[in-house]
Amino acid sequence: MASSPIDQDRSIDPFSGIGDAVLVVADKRRGLVAVAGAHEYDEAKTVGAFHVTDRARRRHLLYSRHPVNAMAFHPTLPLLAVGSGKYDGGYYFEGELLLLHLETGTALSLIEHHLGRQVLGLEWLNDQDLRVLMAPPDDWKDGQAHEEGHIAVVRRADWIAVEAKSLTGRDLAGPRVPAPRPDHREAARQAVARLTAPQTRRHHTSRAHE
Repeated sequence: MASSPIDQDRSIDPFSGIGDAVLVVADKRRGLVAVAGAHEYDEAKTVGAFHVTDRARRRHLLYSRHPVNAMAFHPTLPLLAVGSGKYDGGYYFEGELLLLHLETGTALSLIEHHLGRQVLGLEWLNDQDLRVLMAPPDDWKDGQAHEEGHIAVVRRADWIAVEAKSLTGRDLAGPRVPAPRPDHREAARQAVARLTAPQTRRHHTSRAHE
């Protein structure tokens, strides 16, 4: 799987093509922002990775097969973990754990099983450990499957070298925990508005001094 590398330094709106922001995560230390967006009558399946200095510049565009629920920048490496998935309406919670290489634009799907898992939360604990919150594999005779999930800590010595389909069921095994499904849309809209507002303010300020 590969994302679309795009240099939009000349674009008026670097967020065009993302759709309505549904989820935003940032690494302020490195000036990185990831935005997941949904288009009209669609789910959040588009992710834009941005570098933000004086303004946001989009570097990669990633299209997910499933709705995006979680994202997390690696603390030191040029990597973005993207968790996606949904209930299929009848039995399974399907999804993917994607790893986007920010320098090359390559995106790998890491879960071995062909249905994957619905990923609900992601957090890098350090350079080697990624905490993954997932829905149960299915809701068969499981009345709490839509409110609870499983949490696992996946350790890899070098995440740059991780290969596609390399996370097994053993890697993703973990204790049962509450697994809320919060709506991040309002916070995401506000975050994108803050990213675009400084450019407008600077423009008005410069015009006032002409």
